[in-house]
Amino acid sequence: MTEPIIGILGAGKLGTTLARLSVQAGYRTLIANRHAVTELKWVIDTMAPGAVTVSAADLVAQANVIILAIPLSHVAALDAKTFAGKIVLDATNYWKEVDGTVNTISSFTQSSSEVVAAHLSQARVAKAFNHMGYHDLEIEVDRHPEARRAMAFATDDDTIRPTVRTVLTGFGFDPFDLGPLRFGLMLEPGSPLFGEAITTPEFQAKIDTLYDTPFGRKIVAARGERIR
Repeated sequence: MTEPIIGILGAGKLGTTLARLSVQAGYRTLIANRHAVTELKWVIDTMAPGAVTVSAADLVAQANVIILAIPLSHVAALDAKTFAGKIVLDATNYWKEVDGTVNTISSFTQSSSEVVAAHLSQARVAKAFNHMGYHDLEIEVDRHPEARRAMAFATDDDTIRPTVRTVLTGFGFDPFDLGPLRFGLMLEPGSPLFGEAITTPEFQAKIDTLYDTPFGRKIVAARGERIR
């Protein structure tokens, strides 16, 4: 792939934080949400200077790496055909405050990113940027440049792994490849990995004991076995 053009769909706290990191990494960075460009531009010029405010349609058309920083419940409204061939980094999580008090979208047998991949069936989807809080993303990059924090990702598409690694590294993190997309379930809210901003050895240690935790036992109860 040529130099990634990063498109961040969603301009809330997570989206604007990722936009700042993308600009800092030197990537051409586009950002959009459901509002008109004229309504959003002054916010982005203040919150993420250097990012270019565009319409959602233009973002999907122009970017070759699209980060979903929107509520999980909004993914179903995306026009799937426009994402064909795009690399999509899914940073969404089910969050009851915005997605509903009962999770009818994903489960312990179908992770949220698998739901996203099923909808965006012609895109090349990886789960990434979802396990670290938006408030930690910039802080940890700046605070620990000598000991980068692990940023886990998972994907079923081996062809995009190099690009995902490049982007995560460019943003200031140590890429941690979990494997196929189904392993992204390990990163969701409730998991001991969720919210962690730790080094790769520390992250691996938490994975090694995941099934000793209540979250790990819920996975086994729902699936009949560990994620394989």
